[in-house]
Amino acid sequence: MSEPSGRFGIPGRPLRRSSFLVGFTGALGVFLAYAVFLGLRNAAGILVLVVIALFLAVGLHPAVVRLRGWGLPHGLAVAVVALTVLLLIVAGVLALVPPVVTQSGQFVEQLPNYVEALRRNPTVNDLVERYDVIERVRSAVTAENLSRALGGVLGGAQLIFGTILRTLTVLVLTIYFLAYFDKLRALGYALVPRSRRERVQLIGDEILTKVGAYMVGALTIAVLAGASTFVFALVVGLPYPFALAVVVAVTDLIPQIGATLGAVIVTLVGFATDPPLGIASLIFFLVYQQVENYLIYPKIMRRSVEVNEVAALLAALLGVSLIGVVGALIAIPTVAALQLILREVVLPRQESR
Repeated sequence: MSEPSGRFGIPGRPLRRSSFLVGFTGALGVFLAYAVFLGLRNAAGILVLVVIALFLAVGLHPAVVRLRGWGLPHGLAVAVVALTVLLLIVAGVLALVPPVVTQSGQFVEQLPNYVEALRRNPTVNDLVERYDVIERVRSAVTAENLSRALGGVLGGAQLIFGTILRTLTVLVLTIYFLAYFDKLRALGYALVPRSRRERVQLIGDEILTKVGAYMVGALTIAVLAGASTFVFALVVGLPYPFALAVVVAVTDLIPQIGATLGAVIVTLVGFATDPPLGIASLIFFLVYQQVENYLIYPKIMRRSVEVNEVAALLAALLGVSLIGVVGALIAIPTVAALQLILREVVLPRQESR
């Protein structure tokens, strides 16, 4: 009985698994894997921007849902959220960048004097003399070295315009992700087999909710820390209040160690300016961190993620080493998502075997 020819003729006999064919297939796989590696390496910068935009979209999506619940159409709700974010960015830039640039420059110029002032402490003085800190700081903090670090005038311009371009790229991607958030989520769930789709959707929605809550909560806590530091610096007369407030807000985004790092920086500036200011700074941050840890953080993060502290610290350090502060910000929700998958999927499957 002859085989049906079909539309495109009779299929040929299967190829034999010759050593040449196996070797060629293996070499082709290695070549494709290397090509994918090169592509990912060359596109690493764009991929980081995409990841940042995705996390921002996840964090802002609850606001879009809230506006839609108030009766606004989806497009208008996205436009309102995007415009609000844009206005906040512009207001922050106009309010912070000029004084931060000015005060940061003054701080860099006064850094050797601060180190000299710290030498009044015998322990610090011993460390300074042992490692020749004064000469190292004076030789490093010069106009020539700063210009060289920025690559000259052209390098500084490229840095500024590159930062603006990356910010606009993240903003545009975030708006697109917000506009098509439901469609992208539905497409992702549609790729899952129907028999498992409902469970995957429940777990996925839970992850998105936790990630969104964490992103909003982390930014809120960082802004509160920066604002509190700014008010404190103005009240006690610390120099460079804007710059210090921005440093505290940015470092506060780093889980576990960020708040302490920002407090150490401000306290050192206080001691270098005047010992009573250093003592006041130390007391302020000791009190504020207790308030943040036991009052502000639990209240804001009550709907957010719960992650093992060791895992949180390791994830934060790994995130910082990979993509900086942004990596620290997205490290905790990423670990929380993996933790949820481990608890709900991997461990029950292992128990059933």
